[in-house]
Amino acid sequence: MAKATVIKPKKNTANKKFDKKTYLDWYEKMYLMRKFEEKCGMLYTMQKFGGFCHLYIGQEAVAMGIIEAIGKGDKVITAYRDHALPLAMGTSANHCMAELYGKSTGTSKGKGGSMHFFDVKKGFWGGHGIVGGQIGLGAGIAFSEKYKGTKNVVVCMMGDGAVRQGILHETYNMAMLWKLPVVFLVENNNYAMGTSVERTTNVLKLEKMGASYEMPSRTVDGMSVEAVYNAIAEAAERARKGDGPTWLDVKTYRYKGHSMSDPQKYRTKEEVEKYKGIDPVQQVLSVIKDKKYATEKQIKDIEAKVKKIIEESVKFAEDSPVPEPSALYEDVYTQEDYPYIVE
Repeated sequence: MAKATVIKPKKNTANKKFDKKTYLDWYEKMYLMRKFEEKCGMLYTMQKFGGFCHLYIGQEAVAMGIIEAIGKGDKVITAYRDHALPLAMGTSANHCMAELYGKSTGTSKGKGGSMHFFDVKKGFWGGHGIVGGQIGLGAGIAFSEKYKGTKNVVVCMMGDGAVRQGILHETYNMAMLWKLPVVFLVENNNYAMGTSVERTTNVLKLEKMGASYEMPSRTVDGMSVEAVYNAIAEAAERARKGDGPTWLDVKTYRYKGHSMSDPQKYRTKEEVEKYKGIDPVQQVLSVIKDKKYATEKQIKDIEAKVKKIIEESVKFAEDSPVPEPSALYEDVYTQEDYPYIVE
């Protein structure tokens, strides 16, 4: 097998960004992600909403590092574990919760549910329920940006199970051929549903998958916001210069099951506890405390603010109306909408 083109991490030239304000912002947003997901889990068991529900607890550093590194005009697309990303990008918790409830005030007007959050105005091009389906879509969005001559970058995320899909290889070939401005990122949390990476491939370092396309690749500590930030910032800069895509194997971990119905019999409690020792939210909080960026009272105030936002989002969702039956006929493409389409 060809040797992977591995990116060697540069010295962090962005340390000036990692100041008091940045860490406090990270903590508030990551705490919001964590508490939103915990509330989702609770509401799901109370049967407040149905369908599938995949929680992001444990992976917050990935979302935070990405959002910190990209800018206005850049876009993010991901799979169905998608609640945290729009929250990090500034989407209201009210509209996110309403979507879970299937209400008309939701991010997808109550039609998408847990797996299909969207907020194009914020640059979030959706969670997608088809495993690996978003890989081709992400490259397509990047093609659009290149065609229009922008300097915008697309971050296309996927789980480690999705890298087994054929669409990945077709997409990578075209993305490298056309030098598309896209960062491919696998949230490698060790398990595709309940199947470990070790049971699906003999190539355990997923960064090597970029080798046959000569795609620059790198393994990243996904439990560290700083590490994710540096990797994304470097890959985004490369894409903006017209040098094409980068492949990032981001090693992270989910503390909850694949979905709410997952009994998690495939891993030990000891393994989960080991990863909880490097909890990304607590790592950010530790920096804040060590550097005395905030007093205990100020930290409690941030947490109280977040908890209030969560409670208000539940009330907003429960008070919001369900979609009218006529909504079935809205947001649907027809021949009349696009007369130039020939059957």
